[in-house]
Amino acid sequence: MEKKLKHLEFIQGVVNRLASASFRVKGWSVVLVSALLVLSERAESFELGFVALLPVVILWGLDGYYLAEERLFRQLYDQVRERQEDDIDFSMDAKNLKRTGRFWPSRWWLAVRSRTLWPFYGALAVLSVMAAVFLHQVGGGE
Repeated sequence: MEKKLKHLEFIQGVVNRLASASFRVKGWSVVLVSALLVLSERAESFELGFVALLPVVILWGLDGYYLAEERLFRQLYDQVRERQEDDIDFSMDAKNLKRTGRFWPSRWWLAVRSRTLWPFYGALAVLSVMAAVFLHQVGGGE
């Protein structure tokens, strides 16, 4: 039982690191969008509000990647949990799980559209567009 517990701890460590990276990406996305919106207001340039969409889209995709990988390692955790003690090989290879499940872009797309990511990044995108439109109207942009 000790081998199985150790292997599960290794997998849980990877899941924790992926979740931590996802949290940091969300933080950076808020910081970058906020900074671009402040710059667009100070420069009276509504275009920067639309430029704020770029980091939203890129970081949304990256966060989706982390979530898709985290889900794979949770599947690996479940597989190891159900193994017999003698079958524990300490493998951290999740590639086999990718082959048996959905095709990788499909997994990533499902993660990007997850109910934990799309409301967050969708709100940032809408905020960026609203700020750009507001600056365009208030600033007298043509």
